[in-house]
Amino acid sequence: MPEGKLCNRTPINTEEYLSEVLADTGGKQYYKEMEELDVDVEKLQASLKATLKSRLKTWLEMCAHCGLCADACFLYEVNDKDPKQVPAYKIQSTLGEIVRKNGNVTNEFMRHCMDVAWSQCTCCNRCGHYCPHGIDMGVMFSYLRGLLNSQGFFPWELKIGAGMHRVYRAQMNVTEEDWVETCEWMEEETEEEWPGLKIPMDVEGADIMYTLNAREPKHYPEDIAEAAILFHLTGENWTMPSQGWEQTSLSMFAGDWEACTMQVKTVYEAIERLKPKRVVGTECGHAHRATVIEGPYWAGRPDGLPPRPYIHYVEWVAEVLRTGRLKIDPAKRLKRPVTLQDSCNYVRNHGLADITREIMSYIVEPEYFIEMADRREHNYCCGGGGGFNGVGKYRPQRNVALRKKRDQIIETGAELVIAPCHNCWDAIRDLEEEYEIGIKWSFLKPLLIEMALVPDHLKPKEEEE
Repeated sequence: MPEGKLCNRTPINTEEYLSEVLADTGGKQYYKEMEELDVDVEKLQASLKATLKSRLKTWLEMCAHCGLCADACFLYEVNDKDPKQVPAYKIQSTLGEIVRKNGNVTNEFMRHCMDVAWSQCTCCNRCGHYCPHGIDMGVMFSYLRGLLNSQGFFPWELKIGAGMHRVYRAQMNVTEEDWVETCEWMEEETEEEWPGLKIPMDVEGADIMYTLNAREPKHYPEDIAEAAILFHLTGENWTMPSQGWEQTSLSMFAGDWEACTMQVKTVYEAIERLKPKRVVGTECGHAHRATVIEGPYWAGRPDGLPPRPYIHYVEWVAEVLRTGRLKIDPAKRLKRPVTLQDSCNYVRNHGLADITREIMSYIVEPEYFIEMADRREHNYCCGGGGGFNGVGKYRPQRNVALRKKRDQIIETGAELVIAPCHNCWDAIRDLEEEYEIGIKWSFLKPLLIEMALVPDHLKPKEEEE
């Protein structure tokens, strides 16, 4: 079968097509069609010729098979040190074979590559951190995902996710109307407790433009309200755009580079339109990677930077704590065992480990902050990054992957895990549901609001009397 009705080489670009794929519960028809999907060898060869440059070729050829990447990989560890889980083996036996055979591969082999690319690697790049030759395995697996995507061999949920970005410019079906109405609703909900609080939309020239994760308006609207409360408490001149507010990229997980470009350009267009002094992104690791680290290159920006300075939420939080614009009530500092999850995407891949620990110094009593044994840039993936959390086909493998983070947390004795990243937050929530180790988990926002000293002029009138 050249191509199926649902599983094919055609991206989702319309609501009608998106609805069709969504209606296929669990991707049953999608994966059945995939078993018969032809490999377009000529197209694959053309892709390799156009995109396989000297860096990737060199990395494939220079691997010394030293094995240092093995012990660096949490998936190797939790799967009983299976040699097939060694990162070097995983990439050489998939991408390496595609290159060596110049794209002359079978359907069965491509489905095997899909399983490896999305259930045996989260692109956390911890292995690359330890490679003596500096081989960036995360980049190599991302490249492999792109090849597989172009041939139609990628998970059902990620076809939907990339399609959402193409249709709605958000990872979920949140329309502009839905978005604006959700913000208005959250403003109304907080009005009584926080008099004068506004959620400003499309204000030009603000000090801050705030962007976020579509999961927030879709499932966690209170997160929008919490961000607004903290901006209100600190007296920020801020705004959010009605278009270009979503900074995440399931397209990146899917290997759909065209959709990645479409998404990040939408955010950058909002920045150019509103001309804020800078942009702050929500507590999300891959969103930061997609808009700040990778995004400028997808958008073709020669300086490798977004249109305005663009910082992660933890950077903004550390700044307002450091300058005293947000003051913490000493009596409310955390006095129970607490640990911190380091997000791969903004700690290992963007060096913000010191920033997050600065925040901990303000909100946790020193004797109660317990570091994981492997921490900072050496920390392990939460177990659900790179799209792993959201693919039902690979849920059993994902649940095994969570064991590394489970063991790390148990070893600290922590009762609370602070996770300033959506994927990490979700993975740790699922970890607790799966293994019941008796922990709580939290973003920064609710903790900060609970601890903040509120100036008298921002309190409801009855509290002033």
